[in-house]
Amino acid sequence: MNNLFPYVGKEVIVTQDMCDFNGHMNVNHIKAVFEQGWEFTSEDFGFNDEYLQSGFSSFTLEDNYRFQKEFLLGDKIFPAFRLWNVNTKLFHMIGALFDKDGTICAMYETVEGHIDMSKRRMSPMDPERLERVLAIKKAHDAKGPVPYDVRLHIRDL
Repeated sequence: MNNLFPYVGKEVIVTQDMCDFNGHMNVNHIKAVFEQGWEFTSEDFGFNDEYLQSGFSSFTLEDNYRFQKEFLLGDKIFPAFRLWNVNTKLFHMIGALFDKDGTICAMYETVEGHIDMSKRRMSPMDPERLERVLAIKKAHDAKGPVPYDVRLHIRDL
């Protein structure tokens, strides 16, 4: 099932430091695992250091987390991500955390705004960058539908 998510993150093993008083992985550590999804955008989306130095970045506007199954000490977690939607100013990424059996245990969504840092306001992506990100979306769409409801939405182009 994780072939529906083209960006595969680093495997994580739940350590004692990640567990809370309930004996399962604390939500803050789960969020940290999902954060690695942004590693893919810097290269593929072109949001690299050069782009940041040119005065543009992205800001998180909204996140949504859902948990179906807990992770316990010693469990292996397999994160994976995909671009769900994009328009001129926004992009919507989704992710899933899988257990060793390939079951989705947690889902993640984020909507990011493309920001002109000189104004600290959302601004349209340049046409070349938008085409690049739209091509990624098209490739990810070809992987098929995800097996859960996507709750956040942005306007289509």
